[in-house]
Amino acid sequence: MDLFSNNNSNLLPFDGLVNYFPKVLNQENCNNYFNVLLNSIAWKNDEIVMFGKRIITKRKTAWYAINNYSYTYSSVTKIALPFTKELIELKNIAEQLSNTTYNSCLLNLYHNGSEGMAWHSDDEVELGKNNTIASLSLGAIRPFYFKHKKQLTKVAVSLENGSLLVMKEATQTHWLHSLPITKKVQTPRINLTFRTIKT
Repeated sequence: MDLFSNNNSNLLPFDGLVNYFPKVLNQENCNNYFNVLLNSIAWKNDEIVMFGKRIITKRKTAWYAINNYSYTYSSVTKIALPFTKELIELKNIAEQLSNTTYNSCLLNLYHNGSEGMAWHSDDEVELGKNNTIASLSLGAIRPFYFKHKKQLTKVAVSLENGSLLVMKEATQTHWLHSLPITKKVQTPRINLTFRTIKT
């Protein structure tokens, strides 16, 4: 199954729940938030450990939360910075649409289409089982894919500027997702993934 969808019904055919909200911010707000986040967030090149080797990515990340929570993925631990005013405003929007409360946010800065994310699930211990993640996109439109871990089923959605993608229930247990690299995109994208660290 290959589905490009622009509605907030469930994008997954089974084993999970993903809702897509295409226009949660207008163009002016998108531009304003993008510029503020680009220039005020403490961006750092991401580090991952692959086959025992530490790799520095071109993609930049930042980790913010209501407390100094630690978060470990790809064998690298981050300590959260305090939420900014803009992150709180965007968190409130994500919480209202997803009917979920979040206490943290992992941000990603993709400078162009040559930077992406390989297949993975956000199933770290700190997030707990059947967690909810709200992913807000600002900037370049990028295709985003889901792939079932056991079936051959794939689902695709085009993440627009100012859109919100919400992954719920058993999605992380049964599905992988990725942001593939593409030569068609020459402009940057900021992605905010609001999460709930279990304390």
